Amino acid sequence: MASSIPRSRTLAFGPFVIVAIVHLVTLGLLLLPVAYWAKVSVMPALLLALLVAVPRRRSEIALWAALALVFASVGDALLRDPGEAGFLIGLGAFVLTHVAYLVLFLRPLRRRRPPLGALGYAVWLIALLVLLVPHTGALTVAVVFYGALVCAVATAALGTTPIIAVGAFLFLVSDSLLALRLFVPGFEFWQQDVIIMTFYIGGQGLIVLGAVREAWRRERALPN
Repeated sequence: MASSIPRSRTLAFGPFVIVAIVHLVTLGLLLLPVAYWAKVSVMPALLLALLVAVPRRRSEIALWAALALVFASVGDALLRDPGEAGFLIGLGAFVLTHVAYLVLFLRPLRRRRPPLGALGYAVWLIALLVLLVPHTGALTVAVVFYGALVCAVATAALGTTPIIAVGAFLFLVSDSLLALRLFVPGFEFWQQDVIIMTFYIGGQGLIVLGAVREAWRRERALPN
């Protein structure tokens, strides 16, 4: 396909896949020190894959995707328990991650307007906030803003490519489940951390894969 990535460049995603598997397996086995160090290595590995696989590093697609992954790396290292300073800094880093993705989806990767079905994300946001706000206390404004931003990013992704749209949706699911686990008393489910991280890593990976595929499609469309 015209949008496919050259096989030699796809190998760049290998370290990302390996580190992601190590993180998820060790997290499931409660080998927490290993799981933590694998976790903070996942996004840098995906950043490396992006920079190696993309046809032009000095491009708007590479710039905004790379910024999103840099901020996500900071967020992964710091986002832990609500109320701690590190949590707020980590939340701020993920705000910047989503802002970078929003610009990426609305500018270089935009193909069309989001369909009418994107209104479903507004319903998602309202339902999520109904569940969260009674428990968020002093963080209510931050949580409402963050939720609205994540849903806006997922909406904007519907105007790009199917792979990116699915990735943004998985990222939204991950953030929603994480918020419910952090704030709603008694919200627990089997292997919750593994499931949340699977959605998160899968979402980020699909976004970057979709961005690289779109960059190659446009590269091949340029006149020789």
